[in-house]
Amino acid sequence: MDITSAELPDAAGMRAYTAAFVDYLADRSRLPLDYSARSLRLVDLVLDGMRRTRSDRAEVEGLLRGLGGYTGEVLVRRAGGRWVDLDEAQRAWFAQPVGVRMPDGRVWNPLGKVVNRFESGPEESVERFFLLLHGRRRTPVECL
Repeated sequence: MDITSAELPDAAGMRAYTAAFVDYLADRSRLPLDYSARSLRLVDLVLDGMRRTRSDRAEVEGLLRGLGGYTGEVLVRRAGGRWVDLDEAQRAWFAQPVGVRMPDGRVWNPLGKVVNRFESGPEESVERFFLLLHGRRRTPVECL
């Protein structure tokens, strides 16, 4: 099955979903996605390339979900967050079923941030989102 056509799982399944997506991209494009904060710059560049070559969001929805999952997994691994299922009000606000809760209790929407970068361009940087993120641990969390 093509991982880009898969639906998003619940919070408990996001780590496996993201790992499958990273493997999918590695097999097809050799992108060095290593779950580092620096790799989010590569996510920005990939999204910029997608903006230039594919203007229709529906055409790249699966890739956007996968890159959003990857961005969220970087928050989990490097900033102390954890995947959470969003409640009804949060789903309506974020337009996503899952988010990342940071150690200070705030919930962030990395999937939506990726969509914003695709739709709006460089002013919505995924890398900057991570670097300026409130509520993250000051020291990186080791990969699990």
